[in-house]
Amino acid sequence: MQLGIVGLGRMGGNIALRLMRDGHTTAVYDRSAEAVQRVAKDGATAARDLSHLVTLLEKPRAVWVMLPAGEITEQTIDALSNILEPGDTIIDGGNTFYKDDIRRAKRLAAKTIHYIDVGTSGGVWGLERGYCMMIGGPAEQVQRLDPIFRTLAPGIGNILRTEERKGGDPRPEQGYMYCGPAGAGHFVKMVHNGIEYGLMQAYAEGFDVLQAKASTELPEDERYTLDVADIAEVWRRGSVISSWLLDLTASALAENKTLTDFTGHVADSGEGRWTVEAAIEEAVPVPVLSTALYARFRSRSGNTFGEKLLSAMRNKFGGHIEPR
Repeated sequence: MQLGIVGLGRMGGNIALRLMRDGHTTAVYDRSAEAVQRVAKDGATAARDLSHLVTLLEKPRAVWVMLPAGEITEQTIDALSNILEPGDTIIDGGNTFYKDDIRRAKRLAAKTIHYIDVGTSGGVWGLERGYCMMIGGPAEQVQRLDPIFRTLAPGIGNILRTEERKGGDPRPEQGYMYCGPAGAGHFVKMVHNGIEYGLMQAYAEGFDVLQAKASTELPEDERYTLDVADIAEVWRRGSVISSWLLDLTASALAENKTLTDFTGHVADSGEGRWTVEAAIEEAVPVPVLSTALYARFRSRSGNTFGEKLLSAMRNKFGGHIEPR
């Protein structure tokens, strides 16, 4: 299939490359001419601007917007809506707030332009590992673009199949799923990121306790100098708390046990906040997710080892750089 892609940053460029490796064709645009040329060298068709991008695509067109959530995405989708034609599709694969998806879908429907929201997880590793995707929008258009999603998804890989799972939609087992109408994909991804905050905070606090066991504030016979890198490594292998986040933690600690390259200033992308807001609207208690979010706020004024570990994990899975 053919796909237009706007935004060639940490994930957009790799999405184009993964698609082309599987035989799809792409036309790409980014404000950075250097980013466009980098992807064009691997076979993408370079566009000068959004209008040119649209002319490079066959009807019905599909354009994937992979930009930071907020005004830049809003402006880009507005511009595309004035260039595309009835029957075309706009896909937002960024971390957009799901209520914005609902609003956009209604506005685009008036122009008979389809809107699909894709919560995309995989970070800088997506090119090789694939992207876990949570998709919202009109079911028939999602199905039409299934070859795109199937290529981007990780597939079953070496993950054991769930024995109790019988029949049903085969897509979740491949690493992508149709969640429902407009906004549903980003809503599921939003909660995914809220959970991510909680998991990361649990690891960070646990390793903080391990690191502090050597404190001179403790009785001498109760002090241990523990090798946190080795602990992360052993927990990766057969333990109940093994996970990809723990794999990344082990990698960060193997590189530098004291995490001196990190200040511990931990940013939040906004999805953790939105998850807590949704929980408040639904009157659902989320003490772990709320605390994890507030811990990130606290990290911005003096930092612990655990907060440095949070920064290290974010850098490993998403290429996020600490604010300075």
